[in-house]
Amino acid sequence: MTFQHETGRYFLNDDTGKLIAEVTFQPIDDGRNYVIDHTYVDPILRGQGIAGKLVKAVVDQAREEGKKIEPLCSFARHEFETKPEYAEMRRVAPTE
Repeated sequence: MTFQHETGRYFLNDDTGKLIAEVTFQPIDDGRNYVIDHTYVDPILRGQGIAGKLVKAVVDQAREEGKKIEPLCSFARHEFETKPEYAEMRRVAPTE
């Protein structure tokens, strides 16, 4: 499965052009890191690991760019909590 990519977004449309899966991410820290703020998978695709593949696409991009990720949305946060291979990619929030 190959996702389409636009700035700040990986997604998948069905044959009619309807959005059926998406992850969105935004630059933070003056562009030095990303925050994953949304994941969506249409019910017809759920249970197939699509959301995890979307998050992985962002992680792979961030790795290539030398950036960290703040997983804001609940699914991304769960992925970062359960996948040890993402540990070094997690952005540590600055202390106040």
